Amino acid sequence: MAVPLLLLAGAVVAQQPSPAKPAPQAAAPQPPQAPAVPVAVLQGLDKVTAHVSKLTVKVGAAATFGSLTIHVDACVKRPPEEPPESAAFLRIIDRPPPESATQKAVPTPQADPFEALLDRTVFTGWMFASSPALHPLEHPIFDVILLDCRPN
Repeated sequence: MAVPLLLLAGAVVAQQPSPAKPAPQAAAPQPPQAPAVPVAVLQGLDKVTAHVSKLTVKVGAAATFGSLTIHVDACVKRPPEEPPESAAFLRIIDRPPPESATQKAVPTPQADPFEALLDRTVFTGWMFASSPALHPLEHPIFDVILLDCRPN
């Protein structure tokens, strides 16, 4: 059985594109930047003595905790309308005490002084207050965690 095909003839009108009007350029929304704050509040734990210390360190400055020298290079905090989070970029260098006079120094070949500094750097990176285990300091004697970033 054949199905008749019916075609209707009519005027075909092509749509003419309207002259393009330049759309107003809207600035792309920028994600809110976490404001930098000038002070990092850290907590240090001496695992041998169980002594806990709170350290307040200005950005660009350093503090000493035991044999560790803690440099705070940046400290940022999220705006109040976002979930709370503080993060600090820390460089932690272990400076063991100098050898005592009673210990015999073992002669070593002359080494590059910059290599010695790299060998003593025990932590470099971002530390987060809400997740201290995310990027922790791994040291046999000391623990250091970020508590907060504060204005002063």
